[in-house]
Amino acid sequence: MFFPRSTILQQQFNRTGKVEHGSVALPAVMRSGSSGPETFNIGIMPSPQQQVTTGQMHRGHMPPLTSAQQALMGTINTSMHAVQQAQADLSEVDNLPPLGQDMASRVWVQNKVDESKHEIHSQVDAITAGTASVVNLTAGDPVDTDYTAVGCAITTISSNLTEMSKGVKLLAALMDDEVGSGEDLLKAARTLASAVSDLLKAVQPTSGEPRQTVLTAAGSIGQASGELLRQIGENETDERFQDVLMSLAKAVANAAAMLVLKAKNVAQVAEDTVLQNRVIAAATQCALSTSQLVACAKVVSPTISSPVCQEQLIEAGKLVDRSVENCVRACQAATDDGELLKQVSAAASIVSQALNDLLQHVRQFASRGEPIGRYDQATDTIMCVTESIFSSMGDAGEMVRQARVLAQATSDLVNAMRSDAEAEIDMENSKKLLAAAKLLADSTARMVEAAKGAAANPENEDQQQRLREAAEGLRVATNAAAQNAIKKKIVNRLEIAAKQAAAAATQTIAASQNAAVSNKNTAAHQQLVQSCKNVADHIPQLVQGVRGSQAQAEDLSAQLALINSSQNFLQPGSKMVASAKAAVPTVTDQAAAMQLSQCAKNLATSLAELRTASQKAHEACGPMEIDSALNTVQTLKNELQDAKMAAVDGQLKPLPGETLEKCTQDLGSTSKAVGSSMAQLLTCAAQGNEHYTGVAARETAQALKTLAQAARGVAASTTDPVAAHAMLDSARDVMEGSAMLIQEAKQALAAPGDADSQQRLAQVAKAVSHSLNNCVNCLPGQKDVDVALKSIGESSKKLLVDSLPPSSKSFQEAQSELNQAAADLNQSAGEVVHATRGQSGELAAASGKFSDDFDEFLDAGIEMAGQAQTKEDQIQVIGNLKSISMASSKLLLAAKSLSVDPGAPNAKNLLAAAARAVTESINQLITLCTQQAPGQKECDNALRELETVKGMLDNPNEPVSDLSYFDCIESVMENSKVLGESMAGISQNAKTGDLLASHTHDAITEAAQLMKEAVDDIMVTLNEAASEVGMVGGMVDSIAEAMTKLDEGTPPDPKGTFVDYQTTVVKYSKAIAVTAQEMVRNYFNQGLASQMTNDYGHLALQGRMAAATAEPEEIGFQIRTRVQELGHGCIFLVQKAGALQICPTDSYTKRELIECARAVTEKVSLVLSALQAGNKGTQACITAASAVSGIIADLDTTIMFATAGTLNAENNESFADHRSVLLKKMEESKALVEDTKLLVSGAASSQDKLAQAAQSSANTITQLAEVVKLGAASLGSDDPETQVVLINAIKDVAKALSDLIDDPSMYQLKGAAKVMVTNVTSLLKTVKAVEDEATRGTRALEATIEYIKQELTVFQSSEVPEKTSSPEESIRMTKGITMATAKAVAAGNSCRQEDVIATANLSRKAVADMLTACKQASYHPDVSEEVRERALRFGTECTVGYLELLEHVLLILQKATPELKHQLASFSKRVAGAVTELIQSAEAMKGTEWVDPEDPTVIAETELLGAAASIEAAAKKLEQLKPRAKPKQADETLDFEEQILEAAKSIAAATSALVKSASAAQRELVAQGKVGAIPANAADDGQWSQGLISAARMVAAATSNLCEAANASVQGHASEEKLISSAKQVAASTAQLLVACKVKADHDSEAMRRLQVLAAGNAVKRASDNLVRAAQKAAFGKAEDDDVVVKTKFVGGIAQIIAAQEEMLKKERELEEARKKLAQIRQQQYKFLPTELREDEG
Repeated sequence: MFFPRSTILQQQFNRTGKVEHGSVALPAVMRSGSSGPETFNIGIMPSPQQQVTTGQMHRGHMPPLTSAQQALMGTINTSMHAVQQAQADLSEVDNLPPLGQDMASRVWVQNKVDESKHEIHSQVDAITAGTASVVNLTAGDPVDTDYTAVGCAITTISSNLTEMSKGVKLLAALMDDEVGSGEDLLKAARTLASAVSDLLKAVQPTSGEPRQTVLTAAGSIGQASGELLRQIGENETDERFQDVLMSLAKAVANAAAMLVLKAKNVAQVAEDTVLQNRVIAAATQCALSTSQLVACAKVVSPTISSPVCQEQLIEAGKLVDRSVENCVRACQAATDDGELLKQVSAAASIVSQALNDLLQHVRQFASRGEPIGRYDQATDTIMCVTESIFSSMGDAGEMVRQARVLAQATSDLVNAMRSDAEAEIDMENSKKLLAAAKLLADSTARMVEAAKGAAANPENEDQQQRLREAAEGLRVATNAAAQNAIKKKIVNRLEIAAKQAAAAATQTIAASQNAAVSNKNTAAHQQLVQSCKNVADHIPQLVQGVRGSQAQAEDLSAQLALINSSQNFLQPGSKMVASAKAAVPTVTDQAAAMQLSQCAKNLATSLAELRTASQKAHEACGPMEIDSALNTVQTLKNELQDAKMAAVDGQLKPLPGETLEKCTQDLGSTSKAVGSSMAQLLTCAAQGNEHYTGVAARETAQALKTLAQAARGVAASTTDPVAAHAMLDSARDVMEGSAMLIQEAKQALAAPGDADSQQRLAQVAKAVSHSLNNCVNCLPGQKDVDVALKSIGESSKKLLVDSLPPSSKSFQEAQSELNQAAADLNQSAGEVVHATRGQSGELAAASGKFSDDFDEFLDAGIEMAGQAQTKEDQIQVIGNLKSISMASSKLLLAAKSLSVDPGAPNAKNLLAAAARAVTESINQLITLCTQQAPGQKECDNALRELETVKGMLDNPNEPVSDLSYFDCIESVMENSKVLGESMAGISQNAKTGDLLASHTHDAITEAAQLMKEAVDDIMVTLNEAASEVGMVGGMVDSIAEAMTKLDEGTPPDPKGTFVDYQTTVVKYSKAIAVTAQEMVRNYFNQGLASQMTNDYGHLALQGRMAAATAEPEEIGFQIRTRVQELGHGCIFLVQKAGALQICPTDSYTKRELIECARAVTEKVSLVLSALQAGNKGTQACITAASAVSGIIADLDTTIMFATAGTLNAENNESFADHRSVLLKKMEESKALVEDTKLLVSGAASSQDKLAQAAQSSANTITQLAEVVKLGAASLGSDDPETQVVLINAIKDVAKALSDLIDDPSMYQLKGAAKVMVTNVTSLLKTVKAVEDEATRGTRALEATIEYIKQELTVFQSSEVPEKTSSPEESIRMTKGITMATAKAVAAGNSCRQEDVIATANLSRKAVADMLTACKQASYHPDVSEEVRERALRFGTECTVGYLELLEHVLLILQKATPELKHQLASFSKRVAGAVTELIQSAEAMKGTEWVDPEDPTVIAETELLGAAASIEAAAKKLEQLKPRAKPKQADETLDFEEQILEAAKSIAAATSALVKSASAAQRELVAQGKVGAIPANAADDGQWSQGLISAARMVAAATSNLCEAANASVQGHASEEKLISSAKQVAASTAQLLVACKVKADHDSEAMRRLQVLAAGNAVKRASDNLVRAAQKAAFGKAEDDDVVVKTKFVGGIAQIIAAQEEMLKKERELEEARKKLAQIRQQQYKFLPTELREDEG
């Protein structure tokens, strides 16, 4: 039966549901017609018609996309953009520069064409393979689809299409053999891109397209790929092969259709519905898989030569094979009818046979469809059997059996060779074949005789040895007879391996570029990029090697070129594989990572095959490197000759990418490589080493190839025809001499000891070296340097005369001209040095200018020599001029050498030394000639020295002296001081030395000031560097110098008051005290010593001014004395810190450091007390401010109790009991207003009045706060909001008083006083209205509005906050504004006083917190000025909007109308808008690394890190503690206890956040089915039943134990051992939490990544370990310090020993029991662990 077409069957997967069992064969329902029986007609059904309906599926009927499908959608969208970009790029060809017609240009074009064709072919292979992969992967149920693999295939398609478009554009520009061919190529590429776009649209999970659309799009890609390959001439597969392939694929489909029909017959007779449905499903799947096979064959048929395409087709065939087997099994299970099963089996066999035919056809193409050579099989057999004979020595029977097989194989080979000889037309070849056949036949006969002898004497080892030798001879004869065939096969294998390696490398480069966007590891990405560049440089050589070998199959040079390029490709290819594998884990895009991984794997496989093939080819081709090198050099000579002809005609053009500078550098660096390889060639040839001579010849030829290309590029790029011709001629001479050299080396190998041959070899090498130098001298700039050198030499001849004519100029004129000429020559020398780093033309210009300036300088020097009074002076001047001439020549020679090869070792140092020599020789001459002008020679010499050494700073890595690091620091510090003093002297003396030049004084002053600032900066830097290595001499001197200034005469007029200087001195004193304590803790951080030195310098300066303004004078003297004493303490402390830095393990010095730090702290307190004695009023204000701050803190605490509902009066008192006292105190509170006036007036008058006012106001506010607190408590906890209103009122007064005391300026003082009076008045009103339920809410709201206005005033001030906060904190505080806004709107609508009170209380905190956080975040140092202004603006706008909202609520309370309430929404919207803008401003501060502060896992991370820091601090403190010899005092252990408890609090907070995250993760696990929502048996899961949450709770429990143990340990009630055990439990439970995350969580989840690789969790474990070690150390120390009193009596001593042993045995028994108990506990807990955790722990 013949099926004209294959049928595409498609399953639908729109919804899933439960299977309903039943029969569709329901009885028909017969009904009578209304009009009785009716007639019926019989006809023919119309022929089937095919209709395709296209459209968009309704999205509402589709299931939601899974995360994998969403990822695929992202990949498809990215790929669509790439395809669209490729389509746009393919609209026009590349623009190439005009190319010449010389041989090198034609070779370049041909190479580029070959490389482009190779890349396009490999990219088309990848596109078709990726398309076939998409077809195969999307064939089944979407639920079972591997969407990551689909994304990988799509990424492969798009990335290769992008790279292919670049190659197509270049190839289209190069294709000029026929008109319009480039446009045809672009059109074919655009067609392919369009087909890819259609495929991407069809495979989108949301497209809803039928399966046929995907297959059609895939078929279009196959057709477009074939057309594109035909356009570039790379269609290796002929049409006949493709036709056979498609006919075989259709044969499989037809056979499968027959199988489906047979299966249908089985389904019809099946009685079991379930089995019937299985047969139908299996048959349907069989039809689907065959349709997939046909589609896959259509796609890959144009590129079936690619292994990846063959792999996809074979994979599709495997799917068919599996579906056929499933169908047969389903039929066998459904029926016992033998006939039907026989038919099914026969049909399945037909499908399998058709499938095998198809796959066999594909495999045959691997050998280009050619049959296996007649010699190949016989040769392979002979080689294998001889190996078996060698390995069977000792077993005569096996050797004889193998000999029979060997005889038959050699007989077949001899017959084949004789047959070929008879058919050979060429008699010479016929004779060669017959001779080889005879040699092989003779060897076979000898082997047969030896085999007979071994068979006759199986125990005779000599007979076996003869058989082995005969087999070896036969093997050699076989190699000789079939050498050409074997060699051809090996070379063919190498060609295939090289081609596949190049294609795999191209694919890996494309995958690397595609993965670059999602690679988060910069180092791994850069390494991969570099390796890709290296491989990309080697791919063209490999492609050219393959093309050359295929084009010239018998050419040994072409084969060697292929072998060399293959071997050179292995190392960079292997590095790229390693880089790609290393980069895969850091690529976040899964599809891109999979593509990169697969490409790296394919490349590694290809490289392994290339390595094997190249080694075998190298062995087969033999030592032909010398002949190949000779041919290469001859070809290069011809190319250069052709280039010379093109240059003569003016047609020599540079190749794309060639520039004059690049080619010049290439030629200069390659010239040395040529010389080196030639020297190696001479050595190896003289020694007669053929192998290494061949290697040297090959390297020489490769270097000459680069040299010839560079020489041609220089000639083509230069604008001077003469220079171009000279360059090509000299390069051709190099090639000609090199060819002679290689030929002579070859002859020298034939006669290793021939003296004549060695002499000729040396002569030729010398000639080549001369030609090479001429070639380098032809480079641009080199001749100009030679001209300059020659000019200097000619000019210097003027110095050789016996006598000089007398000068005709005055001394001043001659000296001025010499100075100017010297400056010009020195500058020109610098320009020469700089020109060596620039373009080639710069050196030519610089050397010419240097030559001209040298001539002028020489003339000026000779003129100056004529001014000499004596003959000796004149001789000395002439001698210096000769030195300058020699130094100048050396400078030009060094510049010439560096310009030729910038990478030469030590070349830059030699050039710098030559430049310094020129400067020094000039200075010597100027010094000699200007001795009569005092100071002038020194200035001139200094300027020239500065000009010279300035270049040293550009290259700080180049050594200039033998000094060590420490010597350098000391030298620079000493010289910096001298420099500062010298500049001051220069400035002063320059002004007094020449009063007439007053116009220069300002410039001198400014230059001196700039110099001073620069010296100060370098001294600060050097002090820090010196302190880091323990060098503190400079810092000690600085402190001592600051101390001496305190005793100097009258200071300058003070610009401030004593209070101003006192504030500054206090600040620096406290900073010194803090730094001293830090130096004890971090003695290794010597930057602290530098900080203390700077702080004391500022302290001494301000202390001097404070002493001068203090009253009386005795106080000033006391301040000055104590500041000096503090300076002595600082010196001692800095010195000890430096000593400890040099020897960190010196415990004695460390104790001295601690003592010095304590002394500094005491002396700081003495300074502070002296300052307090000098300002009684200010001290009183400080005391009052401290008292008021305590009252504010106490009121805050009271508000917290009131908010919590726990503020109750004692003895059940009511507010009425306190009303009278409260009102009386309210009347007395008016005294605060009077105190305020006194504070304002006292600040401007005497210290006594100020002190009296401060003390009075502090006492008044203290009493008033106590009364208000009692009154608030008497209101009862049932009305907390009113309590808070009352306490807030007194808190406002206290806060205003604090601001009043602290305000520094008189203007601000008056403003603070107004606020104070306002708040006192508001307090009185609040107290009176507290019992009036109708008005107390309104009063509270009025007070809140006033409070917010005051806070806004502070916010809008220009004062910078003392500390900064994060943008996250600012965002978090805006939530309070949102909540308060909602409360305010609700209160406005309800008009209930309790709602208004609640709104007032909430508004205070929300607005204050928002304003504080906003301002602190805005002034963060990382925030720009623009963002800061924006945040402050919207903070103000938000506050103003909220104030208007509250005022509107206040208006509603006074007169409630529907219209006013309706306006609440608009006010709230304004606040919401401002909040949104404020959040956006905060987000602009965050940067890219921001995380959600509300994320529980982020909270967990922060808290755990805080816990870790606290535990580490506690560990350090524990190390410092002594073992308890007596009960600890509270002051000794308070810090340690606080640190331990703080650690416990932080871990507890972290646990809380972790439980929140664990809860969310738990819900994910329940949804995924990994953890049951309700455990079936609680005993089975045990402590792990709740997954992550239980693990987090274990952390909380362990933390609680740690807290208890720490508390007990500090108080002396427990041992260090308990603390150690508790800390270990914290670490262990934290580790279990991380294990639980790893076992059950989704590793791709961001939250889970934070939990399972939480650095904070590891930090807690590490900190706990530190705590354990510290506690153990303390315990051991205790053991060491315990004193054991040993009894001296004999009997008592024995008793003491017995008692100690008894106690030891008792402790050992207790220890063993404790271990058993612990083991039992762990065994019981282990039973409850899930399997995953047990494996993980194991």
